Amino acid sequence: MEQEIQNELETITRLTNMVIDFFVNYSFQVIGAIIIFLLGFFVARWLAKIVLRLCERKNVDVTLSQFISSCVKLLVIAMVLVVCLGKFGISVAPFVAAIGAISLSLGLALQGVFSNYGAGFTIILTRPFVVGNTININNISGIVKEIRLAHTILNTEDGEIITIPNKHIVGEVITNSFEYKVVEASVGISYGCSPEKTITIINQCLIGFEEIPTTPAPQIGIEAFADSSINIAYRYWVPTERFFEVQYQVNLSVFNALQENSIEIPYPQREVRISQANT
Repeated sequence: MEQEIQNELETITRLTNMVIDFFVNYSFQVIGAIIIFLLGFFVARWLAKIVLRLCERKNVDVTLSQFISSCVKLLVIAMVLVVCLGKFGISVAPFVAAIGAISLSLGLALQGVFSNYGAGFTIILTRPFVVGNTININNISGIVKEIRLAHTILNTEDGEIITIPNKHIVGEVITNSFEYKVVEASVGISYGCSPEKTITIINQCLIGFEEIPTTPAPQIGIEAFADSSINIAYRYWVPTERFFEVQYQVNLSVFNALQENSIEIPYPQREVRISQANT
């Protein structure tokens, strides 16, 4: 029992001596490393703020500004850590080699994620669209709510949120109609009615809606000569956030106006002849 207690006391004494020797030999290095790290951390934050303000003055995209600011901050902190490790005589070469090997493995495993970040960086630099624009990509349409490095978020009139990975945006055909979206519709009238009068009626209906801009002006004209009707087509722009709402209201207004002006919307007609053979 006494032997075990004596061994424990010797172990504690050795550990105490090691701690004392460490602080005696490396106390100035530890204090210097802590001071350097704290100073470097504050300098990194200060530089990051300066870069962010500079980007804002140059009207750089918000996402890109924050990304550049964060990169500057991380770069300065990494340099400070290298200096701090050097205070203890620790070589950073093995760490650099290890980080390189890990980065290669992660790059192969997460190449899809990194491709999204690369595509996001391309979108922010080239700016094919910005927040608030209406875009259509691969039959997916919506209002751009947010552009992030990994993905882009769209909103729809129904309140749905669509998240598109950026790698599926770069290299695709993008239709950008900014804050508006075009409505295309048509109505058939009887061959006995006046197309000019119908076009005037539809134009008056469209002018009555404040949501429909005058520039670009609505387009109205004869689309086709069908079997039972003359098809009058009309196109106009509406705010994307109210696309379906305005479209349905316009359709009702056009129908009522045509009814009030005795413009006939014919049913499909087919002439059937019965031939009776002579017996």
